[in-house]
Amino acid sequence: MRARETYLVRAVGLALYLFALVVTANVCADERFASQRQQMVLEIRQNVADTTRYIGRPALSERVMSAMGTVPRHQFVPASIQSNAYENRPLPIGHGQTISQPYIVALMTDLVDLDEQDTVLEIGTGSGYQAAILSELVNKVYTIEIVEALGLSAGKRLQRLGYNNVETRIGDGYYGWPEQGPFDAIVVTAASSHIPPPLVQQIKARGHYVDPGWQPVPGAATDPGKEG
Repeated sequence: MRARETYLVRAVGLALYLFALVVTANVCADERFASQRQQMVLEIRQNVADTTRYIGRPALSERVMSAMGTVPRHQFVPASIQSNAYENRPLPIGHGQTISQPYIVALMTDLVDLDEQDTVLEIGTGSGYQAAILSELVNKVYTIEIVEALGLSAGKRLQRLGYNNVETRIGDGYYGWPEQGPFDAIVVTAASSHIPPPLVQQIKARGHYVDPGWQPVPGAATDPGKEG
């Protein structure tokens, strides 16, 4: 009996030791990622300063910058490239898609000029990173992804990380999400050659639309990032 008790004590001790090692490793990783995330924010600020002439603003909203400094980007990229998560550049997320450059995410978010009570539609969920940034700033985010595998994994990821004000859907974002509109803002992260008419109909009066891939034509009624 005594030998068995000794064995159990040793087993429990080993388990506690291993648990402590895992906790310590996780804490160190969190601290490292937090430091990298703050460095990323500094790089975004510098990018904004360098491009002020082109983007028409000397700085981005501090609410936006706070969100960029809070959302754990490393949770939205494959484990194999988590060490690169806070580099200020796009990264592959599978299925031929990428997670956008942090500077672009921050700029697009700033352009739609969000309030806490807003409802936003995102077209192109990807890994869910842009939706997570938006969720820090608004009341509700609806996001659509046409690639089923990406959309399903993004939905699970957002729920696991506690972004409970984000609702995901698998489908063609061209048609928007009419039953949840109209929206205060629509953010398009997928490339498009024009503004889909269904999306125009789902923007509130004086709402905002931003699409980095769309090129306006002279006389166009709606301009990305402008009231429309």
